[in-house]
Amino acid sequence: MKIHFCGVGKMGLPMAGHLAAAGHELTVSDPSSERLALARQQGLTVVEDERQAMAKSHVVFSSLPNDGALRAVAAVLAGAARPGTTYVDTSTVSPQASAQVAGVLEAQGIVYVRTAVSGNNKMAEAAQLTVLASGPRAGYDRMLPLLERLGPNQFYLGDAEQARLMKLVVNLMIAQTSAMLAEALTLGRKGGLDWQAMWQVLTASAVASPILKAKSVQLAQRDFTPTFTVEQMIKDLDLILGAGSAVDVPLAQTAMTRRLMQEALTRGLGQEDYAAILKVLEQDARLPGTP
Repeated sequence: MKIHFCGVGKMGLPMAGHLAAAGHELTVSDPSSERLALARQQGLTVVEDERQAMAKSHVVFSSLPNDGALRAVAAVLAGAARPGTTYVDTSTVSPQASAQVAGVLEAQGIVYVRTAVSGNNKMAEAAQLTVLASGPRAGYDRMLPLLERLGPNQFYLGDAEQARLMKLVVNLMIAQTSAMLAEALTLGRKGGLDWQAMWQVLTASAVASPILKAKSVQLAQRDFTPTFTVEQMIKDLDLILGAGSAVDVPLAQTAMTRRLMQEALTRGLGQEDYAAILKVLEQDARLPGTP
């Protein structure tokens, strides 16, 4: 099968690699020369003419940073791809932008499968992503063998934008977990609890969710190397708050977490892992030795 993959960032590059490893004829494109160089180093075929690559492909995948990038790629695809081409987008974007893209693509006979993925870049590299899919059921069924290359868990949620909303639901809980954890750890540390002892208890307790256990590996060492940055989480929180507004659901706690992320950004933590909001609370609590 001929596949073109748009966007080989931290998530897109490993996903494209898994598809290529399955034996498909795959090409990639990206606006970043640095990312294209990494793709070449991994043996992927880089193309300069994205439009031509789309025209030759049976399936087009994408992993994109925001609504604007999705609209831009969809516009190129609508003008280049043959009717019957399947478009599989794995980005975290708003349901509203995705619905607009659906109208554009459907008018051109392009099958649009929304496949938001849950997991970080390390999980993408290990092919351990969870795929949240929606769109035409027949298109999803055809793409399932490809999607299974990305991870073991596949969920088909409906024929429209359900996958987009579900991804925001998941990320709301991830963001809120980081805020809850930051408050709890700051309270414990300010009250005199040992840092390592807190992590041992938390990861063995009833609150030891998979995300908490995953974060404990780095945070127990106070390592804030990003799997997902503060800036990226702010973008997702804005999408979540927008989705809430669209269906008249007040998200007061989420709005508080958004303000905390903004404070982390203001303090120069934007490129650190989103868990760095912990530093904001520690600084506000005047913990000694807090950077």
